[in-house]
Amino acid sequence: MLNLKRGLLAVAVALAPTFAFSADGVELPQTLGITAYGTGSTGYSQMASMGNLLKNEYGVSLRILPGENDVSRMTPLKMGRVPVCACGIAAFYGAEGVLLFANKSWGPQPIRVITTSIAGFGLGVAVAGDIGAKTPYDLKGKRVAYLRGDDANNLGTEAMLAFGNLTWDDVERVEFPGYGRSFEGIIADQVDTAFTSTVAGGPQQVAAGPRGITWLTLDPEDKEGWARLKKVAPYFQPHKVTVGAGIDKDDPWIGSSYPYPIVVANADTDKTLVKSLVKVFTEDYDKYKDAAPGNSGYALENQNMQWVVPFHDAVVDYYKEIGHWTDVMQEHQDMLVRRQKTLLDAWEQFTSGNTPDSEDEFRHAWMKARAAALEAEGMSPIFI
Repeated sequence: MLNLKRGLLAVAVALAPTFAFSADGVELPQTLGITAYGTGSTGYSQMASMGNLLKNEYGVSLRILPGENDVSRMTPLKMGRVPVCACGIAAFYGAEGVLLFANKSWGPQPIRVITTSIAGFGLGVAVAGDIGAKTPYDLKGKRVAYLRGDDANNLGTEAMLAFGNLTWDDVERVEFPGYGRSFEGIIADQVDTAFTSTVAGGPQQVAAGPRGITWLTLDPEDKEGWARLKKVAPYFQPHKVTVGAGIDKDDPWIGSSYPYPIVVANADTDKTLVKSLVKVFTEDYDKYKDAAPGNSGYALENQNMQWVVPFHDAVVDYYKEIGHWTDVMQEHQDMLVRRQKTLLDAWEQFTSGNTPDSEDEFRHAWMKARAAALEAEGMSPIFI
């Protein structure tokens, strides 16, 4: 704990406003702090490759603080100890003030996107190959994994069920204490599905096991199915997946994904720093695209310009400068910024009054106030 505190202090000191390098419009501090997933993760590997680029091209030392869970990754960003987080989908939950962020310590966060990675992998439910399921509609009555204490994972599964016009009541819910155990459960014939990334270790084990593996087709033309899915988890998008267990370019999965990592900053993060980072990610792409698995996902053409978290203002300025911005994108951005302000204002008003002491009652009351504020602005509350 003492070493962590010292590390965070060193990052804070290094983030002094003096810039060490300026070339071709890139201005960054000598040392730049960023939080990311744990050291064995794809996200960490990608940030390490970016650290090599920044050091070699700009003389900048990237200090990566690995975090094993969403809170440990996002707390330094919230506290201003680092200006950037290479986060997961919790960035969206934090921006919305839901799930683990619907408590007194958090609430909605002023999170803004710098860039994201959408590579060849996908996210969805891995299914045992021996049950004959081809689409989410085929999961009715099947055994579906539910992870205790893992809201994001379970929400992903719920979204896939929704695509098939199903709920947890239509399947046999099988509870597991953690992610790894759910895949052991598929191999042991205790459960039929588990939510995951196509490139994770669990699916590889299932594919090599006696039951084999399959992935459920999510037809992009099934508009009603996708509408139901996005009502549960709006951050998913259709994706042709070419990397994963039982998947390759010759036999792709027509499925789903969402960005990972999601490189974010707070809305008030220095615009010069943010603009420099998006410039590096965009214009130095050929220098780092092959340096780590998934780096190809940062290509400009892979950016979802109308996603669910607003861009940082400096990113919008940059895209306008390079001619990669339209009136439709601006309209969507304005809507997301207005949504963010609505949530932040609602939180301030909610917490300024008397709030319940019980954690569950507090969350319930906040979600009710949140929904009312969004609906008053003609916006969907989602997660009510």
